[in-house]
Amino acid sequence: MAGVTYEVWTGSEAESHLDTFLPAHKEVFAEPPYCEGPKEVADFIDLFHIQAKRPGFRVAVARDGAEIAGFSFGYQLPMNSQWWSGLLEPMPEDFTRETNERTFAIIELAVRKPWRRQGIAAGLHTRILDGLPVERVTLTMLPDPEAAAAHRAYAAWGYRRIGKSRPWDEAPLYEAMVLDLR
Repeated sequence: MAGVTYEVWTGSEAESHLDTFLPAHKEVFAEPPYCEGPKEVADFIDLFHIQAKRPGFRVAVARDGAEIAGFSFGYQLPMNSQWWSGLLEPMPEDFTRETNERTFAIIELAVRKPWRRQGIAAGLHTRILDGLPVERVTLTMLPDPEAAAAHRAYAAWGYRRIGKSRPWDEAPLYEAMVLDLR
């Protein structure tokens, strides 16, 4: 989209940019099906600062002039990652084995309503992955039809569903997805 620019930050620099996209996060995740309020935002901030210290952490933002149109962030799964333990149907060990460089996990990818369906999510996705030395990408998402547009986008980008996941005890049931890069 003309006029939209992208920025990518890594490591501690990425962590320092939380305030850049936090208002967009609050706006997007206040909408259905998430309906998040102040408690969830506070939990998000706490978890973000933990995740920001993980290997390969990076943040991408899309700007339309001074406005944040969207954002994405994630990190490389460490060897001791518990990412796959939430799968309801366990995968073989050769699939779940991590090496610190095998898998990049996209934690969030969100676009504000006025900028949706304009290719910005695809732009963020491309930039968050650009230059990563990983074999694959993973993410979890709400099931269809709650997240129908996201399902269509990820399918178009080559992701495949590997099963249902409940990453923590109180978590909703998510769809676990993987994109093979090699």
